[in-house]
Amino acid sequence: MSIVTSAPQVEIVVPVYNEQATLETCVRRLHRFLTAELPFSWRIVVADNASVDATERIGRALAGELRDVAYMRLAQKGRGRALRAAWSASGARVVAYMDVDLSTDLRALLPLVAPLLSGHSDVAIGTRLAHGARVVRGPKRELISRSYNAILHTVLRARFSDAQCGFKAVRADALATLLPDVKDEGWFFDTELLVLAQRRGLRIHEVPVDWVDDPDSRVDIVSTAKADLLGVWRLLLDSPIVRFMSVGVASTLAYALLFVLLSGGLALGAALANVIALGTTAVANTAANRRWTFGIRGSAERVRQYAQGVVVFVLTLALTSGALATLHGIDADPAGWVQLSVLVIAGLAATVTRYVALKSWVFVRAVGRPTPLRDA
Repeated sequence: MSIVTSAPQVEIVVPVYNEQATLETCVRRLHRFLTAELPFSWRIVVADNASVDATERIGRALAGELRDVAYMRLAQKGRGRALRAAWSASGARVVAYMDVDLSTDLRALLPLVAPLLSGHSDVAIGTRLAHGARVVRGPKRELISRSYNAILHTVLRARFSDAQCGFKAVRADALATLLPDVKDEGWFFDTELLVLAQRRGLRIHEVPVDWVDDPDSRVDIVSTAKADLLGVWRLLLDSPIVRFMSVGVASTLAYALLFVLLSGGLALGAALANVIALGTTAVANTAANRRWTFGIRGSAERVRQYAQGVVVFVLTLALTSGALATLHGIDADPAGWVQLSVLVIAGLAATVTRYVALKSWVFVRAVGRPTPLRDA
């Protein structure tokens, strides 16, 4: 990569593979636009993921000729891999990328990055599917795009409108929390990044764009669609609800075992055994959900979260204790398996309430927005 003396406010990555025919035209056009129109300091990075044509020669020549243009060479293919490498090496406050064909009207770039630099949003995407977008493309690609995004909305409960538009930007501080957990190195990289951002409560800003389909696109639609669907399935299995249910099942089994040991083996009585068993598993449940379900690490707000977890525990205790008291009101000396069954059912009934409380109260992200990024 060519040497740049200071970090810009915005760094735009153009991932390429065998783009000798279009690379120079793209970079020069983008360079002219940024010079004339973008009121922030910027840099263009050509991220070449293992091209075997003249792309490397052209990219290095452009980096040597044009100010604020850099070239990065990767030994392996993969758009996600190229973005990960370029973004990880960047010192910019906002990192972005766009496809080399420049299908998206460049006038959307300022509306894309401005909300991130101001601190209004964490992630910004161009969208071809929102009101106000103007798109020129064939019916086949239109159907594929809308079908894919419909799958994301249905299966992963995505709230962003267009995951595949090659026109995105991320605040560097937000990216640092997301990138380590993005596993894909190919075309699904974008979708995974957006899904993780949504799950973690980051604000995603959408910019309707003017977009013209590139008729020379060499993307293998079949293999890409297959990889994307496998990625969707992986994210579904790794969703907060699935993780919460797994933690809940483990907690319920641990609770049942402790209750049997305490009430039967140690003869503490059903009420006291319930308090001890539920209290023990509640602490472990809060810790597991904090780290695994909601992806929160570090000590920030840990005391508050555990304190509020205790309140949720008290509510759960009230539900299970109430169920136990009701059972004893019906039968003064119920069989052990009946007591356990009632408590397990009551605990499962409280699961939905517990999840809502953890998500919307205990582990909710701070309401205040990040501090706006300012000039150095």
